[in-house]
Amino acid sequence: MHEKLIVWQESHKLCVWVYQLTGKFPDRERFGLITQMQRASFSVSANIAEGNRRRTTRDKIRFLNISAASLEEVHSGFFLAKDLQYISLEEFHKTDIFINRVSYLLMRFTIALKNV
Repeated sequence: MHEKLIVWQESHKLCVWVYQLTGKFPDRERFGLITQMQRASFSVSANIAEGNRRRTTRDKIRFLNISAASLEEVHSGFFLAKDLQYISLEEFHKTDIFINRVSYLLMRFTIALKNV
């Protein structure tokens, strides 16, 4: 049950945050940056959930690595959003803290699985 995993809970909160922030982006980004960031942020939590149902540790870790890569994609998108002034510096910093927390939790979960 992935809903009980703290890493999933935090990545889900991040996804909701991404949807809220990208909702304020200019309409011209509707089929560009908005869509890409929303899909990548959903991919983070979705891959944690999917990986959690895999039988082997190797498969679980593979999905966590995909999740971590999607998280970096989200992070990159927020740097661009900040530089394009779609979000404030305060919003960027809050997002950065969110992303770093999820990244840390992904890393710790991966390490824990490797040590089982």
